[in-house]
Amino acid sequence: MKKTVLISLNRDTCEIKSLAETLGYEIIKEFIQVRNIPDVNTFIGPGKLEEIKNFLKENKVDLIIVNDRLKPSQWFILEKELKTDVYDRIRTILMVFDKRAESKEARLQVKLAQLQYERPFVRELIHRARKGEHPGYMAGGEYEVADYYEMIKRQMKKIRDELKKIRREREIRRRHRYEIGFYLVSLAGYTNAGKSSLLNILAEENVRVEEKLFSTLSTTTRRITEKTGKGRLPILITDTVGFIKNLPAWVIEAFHSTLEEIEVADLILLVVDISDDTDEIVQKMETSFKELKEMKANSKVLIVLNKIDLLDEKEIKNKVKKLEKLGLLKNNYVLVSTKEKRNIDKLIDMIRKNLPNLVKLRIELPLNKDSQGFLSKLFEIALISGVRYDEKIKIKAEVNYKIKDKIVSSAKKLGGKVKISKV
Repeated sequence: MKKTVLISLNRDTCEIKSLAETLGYEIIKEFIQVRNIPDVNTFIGPGKLEEIKNFLKENKVDLIIVNDRLKPSQWFILEKELKTDVYDRIRTILMVFDKRAESKEARLQVKLAQLQYERPFVRELIHRARKGEHPGYMAGGEYEVADYYEMIKRQMKKIRDELKKIRREREIRRRHRYEIGFYLVSLAGYTNAGKSSLLNILAEENVRVEEKLFSTLSTTTRRITEKTGKGRLPILITDTVGFIKNLPAWVIEAFHSTLEEIEVADLILLVVDISDDTDEIVQKMETSFKELKEMKANSKVLIVLNKIDLLDEKEIKNKVKKLEKLGLLKNNYVLVSTKEKRNIDKLIDMIRKNLPNLVKLRIELPLNKDSQGFLSKLFEIALISGVRYDEKIKIKAEVNYKIKDKIVSSAKKLGGKVKISKV
């Protein structure tokens, strides 16, 4: 395993250590200097910098990770003084993204974010090179930084054009799904909260699940196959990239074509790991709500408190009570365990109750072959709660209001009658 040291201005290092571990680095030493404002030149004070330099004389490391965002000038000076590659928190996250990206879209989005990240650093190198200073370690040492900067701009434009094309294709698919009556539900939440595990249960899928940060970078959309007592829900559910605190706006923008699945959803399932410490849960929920707000996601949010199998009843009650007191939980939440598949039926029922604009239809059809064909198709796009055969076929169904008129028209063409009411 490659070795690294960690530099931090606070003791909250759990997340950055998980990121380092995901990249395959072992942190052999933490240098923590508690201070509110970073040193303008070297991020940490001169005394701590000397301490790190002395440690590096006796211990070989492959990388230095800083638990914060570095200014380009700070990064340059740290690399020059420590003679080792230095990654700040944002670059570390982007390296994890790069490791996890598998689909073409994910690779493009990661590359766009990386190029966006590099631009101010390359400008710093241009500035330093003009002053005759060595350009540093980034991107392998010596290179023509001015040419590289121009290449970044060209490449970013090319990637944005490709992502726009993918986005248009997704919009066409989404429009088709809406037109045939499906609701769109998106899974959102902090990274590693259990979104992919929930998708696997609800859609009988086999999406890869790992106990590591950002195991999902691409969207996966599947139909919910789990049934309620009322039958199969006409819902497509989408897994999305996890949130993480303090990401710059341009990183979120690079992933816009993926995250827009949350923006356009009819319902958002915000998955939360309730086994975390309460303070951590609060921080992660606040981050998630902040991200949703910045995305302008205005759909109803159903909070899914996952991993209850890791806590006893008393711990669960205490945490829920604290979260309610802080205003982070209203009535719209459900407790589940994806590992033990507990309360999944309750979750599905809550999803149904929170879908917007469901309408109830009471349909009477003549008893013939054409009506049977109509009923067969209706099972694919509606929630059928009852079918009775006597002199006529009598159907109770709940459907997306967007296809209500189409269903009513088709039923009447068959000689049927329809009564409509809101759910």
